[in-house]
Amino acid sequence: MGDRHELAGFLRSRRGRITPQTAGIAAGPRRRVRGLRREEVAQLAGISVEYYQRLEQGRAARPSSEVLDALAAALRLDDVEREHLRTLAVRERPRRAARPQDARPELVRMLDLIHTPAMVIDDRFDVLAANAVAARLFALDTASPVRANLARRLFLDSGSRDFYVEWADVAAATAGQLRVAAGLHPQDAELAGLVRELGDGSETFRGLWNAREVDVRTSGTKSFRHPALGTITFCYENFVPAGDPRQRLVVLVPAADGAAEAAVHLLAAWARAELRSPAER
Repeated sequence: MGDRHELAGFLRSRRGRITPQTAGIAAGPRRRVRGLRREEVAQLAGISVEYYQRLEQGRAARPSSEVLDALAAALRLDDVEREHLRTLAVRERPRRAARPQDARPELVRMLDLIHTPAMVIDDRFDVLAANAVAARLFALDTASPVRANLARRLFLDSGSRDFYVEWADVAAATAGQLRVAAGLHPQDAELAGLVRELGDGSETFRGLWNAREVDVRTSGTKSFRHPALGTITFCYENFVPAGDPRQRLVVLVPAADGAAEAAVHLLAAWARAELRSPAER
């Protein structure tokens, strides 16, 4: 993770994903190559075949912005993939990644004022802080000194396939976001260790990681199967706190139906009951 061959691997994976028809290239009946040939990508990008081969072999010097733009167009990259390509092409990246810090006290106080599930996580999916409703929904032990990691739970806890209704989509998005983080912070030993752990323990993660897909999620819809409340659907929003680019505030807003809102009210009531002293119960 994070070495000079990451750019080469990403280019190969994108080249293998595009069909000749998508690229506007006539494919003969005897074609056996999956995706595009190297010379076809070079032609589409307007660069020499030799130079493109060196890029895929990890031997080329830092490509210019013009070359990166041409490759992105030739390979039909989306905005997230384009940014990842540029990240991998930068030769001088910080050798020591800034560690995600604890959530600021102001953010923790903000969580307590939000009446729907909300948490602060880092780009390794460590839960840095969570309000009581989120703790009930995700069964988080907020008193434990060991931080929960949502990616570890997702891939290594068999119960996650029941908990996440759209498990396959969540898994693909999580792997894609971890690869973006790995590209930005190649010297993060804890992130590298997490990737190794997930790869060792989950065949699904290994397949997703090797596919080299990248993803960034800022909003969307997600459903959970709660053992006592049934299926609950939320709309989620991710916010990056100023000054903490490796953290994000995740807020889950119940979908516009009475069942989801009622479930959140019950989660909040259970959370309040847990906070009461035995004499008050």
